[in-house]
Amino acid sequence: MRHADFPTAGISPTAATPSTRPMAALGGGAGFGGVYQSMQNEIADFISQGSADSGMSTLSPQGRLLQARLQENEVSPAGLGGAFAEGSEQQAFLDQIAPWAREAGERLGVAPQLVSAHAALESGWGQRPLRQPEGASTHNLFGIKAGPGWQGEVSDNATTEYEHGTAVRKTERFRAYPDQAAAFRDYAQMLLDNPRYAAAIGTGSDAGAFAQGLAKGGYATDPAYAAKLTRLAARLQGASE
Repeated sequence: MRHADFPTAGISPTAATPSTRPMAALGGGAGFGGVYQSMQNEIADFISQGSADSGMSTLSPQGRLLQARLQENEVSPAGLGGAFAEGSEQQAFLDQIAPWAREAGERLGVAPQLVSAHAALESGWGQRPLRQPEGASTHNLFGIKAGPGWQGEVSDNATTEYEHGTAVRKTERFRAYPDQAAAFRDYAQMLLDNPRYAAAIGTGSDAGAFAQGLAKGGYATDPAYAAKLTRLAARLQGASE
């Protein structure tokens, strides 16, 4: 969802937008486990994409009930018992990208949890990556667009951009990488090379400063982007304490 060699576009590609899943009625019996897991995933998407108050109406009725319960009990949707339960999709994603998040964090002068949070927000916890036409992943976990100066592989994907506060659907060209390591290294280099993101560099463990630095530099046009990233990064930092 990024513009050319530096981000300026909307909240995220189609791959990283919250999904809307038809939900069966709550109750026991066959398929209950799948329904419950689906609701957990829906809430996880919702929390990673925004605040609890700004988009509640986008959730299914069952999702709203579960969201209210999670907020009341301060329980994570990842596992109903910890910030990110062992064996959950979220934790598996964090474990997978941990080495590259640490490397990028060291280069950027920020805590690795902030980098991990950014990747999670942009890729829907790695579950909705940008893809090549044949279905293979581009490994582009940060939604960076391919501008004229990009010499690597590319892939066209649908994305949501905000224009004058209105979400607009578009198809844009994004960078594609051979693996996740290459994606993280390019992400760090892009931020370091572009003076627009100087305010995000060297912010340490300050999730708010990092997120605001990206937003002010034009990483996304979603007006709530900084708040979403700050919220998710804070959850990851809390989970690591």
